[in-house]
Amino acid sequence: MKDIYHADFVRQLFNSMSASYERMNFITSFGFSLLWRKQFIDKVGYDNSQVEVLDLLSGLGENWTTLIKRFPNGNFQAVDFSEIMYNKSQVKNFKKFGNRFTVHKQDILENKLPSAKFDIVTCAFGLKTFNDKQIEIFAFTLKRILKDNGRFSFIEVSTPTNKVLLTFYRFYLKHCIPFLGKIFLGNPSDYKMLWLYTEKFENSRKVKEAFEKQGLIVDFNEYFFGCATGISGKKNSCAV
Repeated sequence: MKDIYHADFVRQLFNSMSASYERMNFITSFGFSLLWRKQFIDKVGYDNSQVEVLDLLSGLGENWTTLIKRFPNGNFQAVDFSEIMYNKSQVKNFKKFGNRFTVHKQDILENKLPSAKFDIVTCAFGLKTFNDKQIEIFAFTLKRILKDNGRFSFIEVSTPTNKVLLTFYRFYLKHCIPFLGKIFLGNPSDYKMLWLYTEKFENSRKVKEAFEKQGLIVDFNEYFFGCATGISGKKNSCAV
């Protein structure tokens, strides 16, 4: 059986889904993804100084409009390791954002980002593709690249604790989304993976625990009754 968390498998999956990923994100979340992106970025506040901002697992640059609004004078960087996502986001970066983002094609778990560089780090809908060990590496990486008192916010689609809502959500993601994936993409097996990752991920509580072990100050956040969860917080200046 293939390792669904191996970098090559995940990279190929997102390469395959890149043509319809932004549209499917909207459908998968019942249209809430736009609101959730704004809400989770709101967790890091507003700053009009020249802060250093990093968007991890940046995909097609879906967070970038909100990030620019929150940090109008920021210096922006982004990281993604899907070649096709990277190429598409570079086109958007040029056409829509005037190349305000420096985009790196790197695996965040094996990155070359400088230490203590960033004031703000964000990440949307990528955590579920990490296993427990990778989450620990990710937590260490975040602590390393954040400045003291640097802030972060992440969000991920999750399995709600309400049993009625979970039953409906499971059916929707497991059966309806692959069908819609076939309509939009012609390959429903790719979109079956979204539920598999979500089911194994459950929610962001284990991410919170891993980040706290690194000495980060972390809050657990829920969106729409737990259909999405996330973490937000900062790097304590005393963290070592």
